[in-house]
Amino acid sequence: MLILVALVSMAVAALTLFSGFGLGSLLMPTFAFFFPLHIAVATTGIVHLANNLFKLVLVGKHASLPVAVRFGGPAIPATFVGAVILGSLSEEKQLWSYTLAGWPFSVTLVGLIMGLLILLFALVDLLPACDKFQPKQHWLPLGGILSGLFGGISGHQGALRAAFLINANLGRDSFIGTNVVCAVTVDIVRLTVYSVTFSSEVAEVVKDLPSATLLLTATASAFCGSFLGARYMKKVTLTMVKRLVGTLLLLMGLSVAAGWI
Repeated sequence: MLILVALVSMAVAALTLFSGFGLGSLLMPTFAFFFPLHIAVATTGIVHLANNLFKLVLVGKHASLPVAVRFGGPAIPATFVGAVILGSLSEEKQLWSYTLAGWPFSVTLVGLIMGLLILLFALVDLLPACDKFQPKQHWLPLGGILSGLFGGISGHQGALRAAFLINANLGRDSFIGTNVVCAVTVDIVRLTVYSVTFSSEVAEVVKDLPSATLLLTATASAFCGSFLGARYMKKVTLTMVKRLVGTLLLLMGLSVAAGWI
């Protein structure tokens, strides 16, 4: 399982350096194999923040401060609200149970909501009609609010953030740097709330050697992926990345919503 987590973290971190989304979206369902969903979101946030801080060192100098403020400012209170909502959903209330091919499964409220969120972002990536979605610059604060809210609830904010920032008249390097600055802002706010809401549970994860090893493996692999992405993935187009991430999200969103993971 460590190998699986390492490969997912490395591969997706390499892709997400230029797309601005994907690591949290794909790593969270992987962590859901090991932890309850709300803890999977929190622990994924730890890896996500560490990797974004590393990317900040690599590309942060290219960020557009005015755009980052217009987008990231409104994202701060929205992220706080989203993280509080996740806390209220942390009790895994079973909605129904069923058997498939002899295996028992149960659908919980938090699992259903998160699965539907993942499916929503998968459709944004995959549907051709969504390629025409080009929000104007005066919509940046709204984008920050939506990105922060979804980021606080499930960590799935990158696709929305990229959709708004990519139309903010930024160059390639500036888009990448600004994306990272906004992502770090959301991560810091949501992890602050998670550390209070789930402090005891997250502490148990950090203290547990296998769980701590899992986190360190994911973080180190994400660092490697980001570094390799910066060196070798410049020819990969954003459209290619969106289609790959969208397909994987579709499968994982269905799995989470159905209670398979």
